[in-house]
Amino acid sequence: MFRIIIILLFFNFYIPANSSPKDKIISQMKITDNLSFNFMQTINDKSEDGTCIIKYPKKIFCEYNNTNKKIIVSNGSGLVVKPSNKHDSYYYYPLDKTPLEFLLDKEYLISKIQELEPREIDNKYLNFKIFENNNEINIFFHKKNLNLVGWQTEDIYQNLSITFISSVKKNQEIDNDIFNLPENN
Repeated sequence: MFRIIIILLFFNFYIPANSSPKDKIISQMKITDNLSFNFMQTINDKSEDGTCIIKYPKKIFCEYNNTNKKIIVSNGSGLVVKPSNKHDSYYYYPLDKTPLEFLLDKEYLISKIQELEPREIDNKYLNFKIFENNNEINIFFHKKNLNLVGWQTEDIYQNLSITFISSVKKNQEIDNDIFNLPENN
């Protein structure tokens, strides 16, 4: 029994140590069910910040710290943008019409990363560039710890959107009700 434990420990430490950064990123993504983080988003030279929770597959809840306290939420099929100071007003988009369709799909990202080789940027980041349905999506990971640090896309209005994330926490206990969309009136 002791030998089996030693062999298992050996493989748990030996194999990842010899894995490429890409393989390690994929391994981390496979065991990640959700992410909570702070973000800074820049769209056309306008910056906003806030907090987000992503739950795979395809769910997101973000609260912006801007003046109208905007909220973005996806239940996996639809995406709602709602200024929280306007109780009845919101904008609905089909998720599959946005780049978030791909960013929020862990299995899709893993399959694409498996096909690509990372590009090193400033000796600090690893970048994977994905092209899908007229979308260019750049995903960035920190070179040393291999954590996701952000992405770059074009939004539905063809605006360049750059999102940096920080204070990332993985697999936290979350309330699934936050991903419920407002009901249509």
